[in-house]
Amino acid sequence: MSVKHATDENFTELIDGALTLVDFWAPWCGPCRMFGPIFESTSEKIHDVNFVKFEVNDENRRTPAKFGIRGIPSVLAFKNGELVEARSGLMDEETLAAWIAELKG
Repeated sequence: MSVKHATDENFTELIDGALTLVDFWAPWCGPCRMFGPIFESTSEKIHDVNFVKFEVNDENRRTPAKFGIRGIPSVLAFKNGELVEARSGLMDEETLAAWIAELKG
């Protein structure tokens, strides 16, 4: 499944429904640039989860503020539009896949 890109305007519609992981990131963030390919690779292997990227920038401030994003990368997990868990920092692919399995559990 391909990674979708969220903004303040389309965020709510992208997280409504199945298990959705949202990667909050910025292009100037070194760990974010390292995590991006891991997030995308995992999205290609796990097809029953929605993967969304949200670039934290001047145009998109409301959503990160709403969820208290203070450090990036941060990945938030949603089920049916409700936040169920959040993790911050760089994760490797195995850690990300294990977390997804826990969330599906």
